[in-house]
Amino acid sequence: METIGVGMLGYAFMGKAHSNAFRKIAYMTWPPPLEPRLVGICGRNREAVDEAAERYGYDYATDDWQRLVDDDSIGLFDNGGPNALHAEPTIAAARAGKHVVCEKPLGRDAAESFEIWRAVEETGVKHLCAFNYRFVPAVRLAREMIEAGELGEVRHFRGRYLQDWGDDPSLDTWRFDPAAAGSGALGDLMAHVVDLARFLNGEPGSVQGFAHTFLPGRKVDDAVEAAVVFENGSVGTLEATRFAHGRRNALQWEINGTKGSLSFDMERMNELQVFRADGDRARGFKTVLVSEADHPFWEHWWPPGHIIGWGDTFVHELHHVLEAIANDRPIAPYGATFEDGYRAAEICDAIVRSGESGAREQIRYRQASA
Repeated sequence: METIGVGMLGYAFMGKAHSNAFRKIAYMTWPPPLEPRLVGICGRNREAVDEAAERYGYDYATDDWQRLVDDDSIGLFDNGGPNALHAEPTIAAARAGKHVVCEKPLGRDAAESFEIWRAVEETGVKHLCAFNYRFVPAVRLAREMIEAGELGEVRHFRGRYLQDWGDDPSLDTWRFDPAAAGSGALGDLMAHVVDLARFLNGEPGSVQGFAHTFLPGRKVDDAVEAAVVFENGSVGTLEATRFAHGRRNALQWEINGTKGSLSFDMERMNELQVFRADGDRARGFKTVLVSEADHPFWEHWWPPGHIIGWGDTFVHELHHVLEAIANDRPIAPYGATFEDGYRAAEICDAIVRSGESGAREQIRYRQASA
């Protein structure tokens, strides 16, 4: 079986999630398109990254990401580091001929995201921006139903990402440092909402919204709100906050069409709520347990009703990358490319500009060749 060497930047939250997925791919998706071999892992804390290398099964640890870029045995560079470390290492890896995965948000703002996309696109390598919620089976099933016309003409999209851990003035991680993160709930949570809005309902044409900070002295936003008009004529609302007490990881969306509606909550990730206007009106939404053999991604897992978890979305996502590399297939439309990462950042920036100006902002994208 052909293998591919993996170099990982980041050993904590995302480094752990991605490393776990690569290990699972090697035996759960048998036979994998390429067998991932964990070669090197990089982090700033040498003691912690040494421990991570042993724990996850990497050949070596380093505190210098350039070593991963220079290592000819690495064919896939996976960047799960802080946002400020997305641009330079990812571009350098792509220019060294390595395929690249980068966590979201792609850059700290639209300008940086555009430069990452432009530079990497020029190299011709495969690139994926890690919007893992595209790889939730229920979300993919919803996309298939929408593409098949089962909802008819879409009228509304409502999306929100609610967490509650940010309401603590003593927090002192890189996520609250604008130089390292770029933004707060905007890049951390709203980027996911925007990407799923685009994935399920197409491009927004204009937005009107604002970002808000609750805690005095905090230098990044705590909450973001926006109203959207989509190019397909539908309207919607987008919301993100890290101040919703009781909501641990509530990525929720609903989409309404002329023939029916769909609703989803990440805290119940194996379920999709389905309403069909021609037969369900008196009975309301039906709960579909997305675990059948013919449901998306389920060929890798268990008998019906034996549910999977959040970490398994990365198995699906990284398997998709390996398949694209092995068979020279495109990452899009089901995987998010760096162009998708840039477009999400452009929409997020437009929400901020709207809040500053009080005006509705039209969404305009730059081309990588420009």
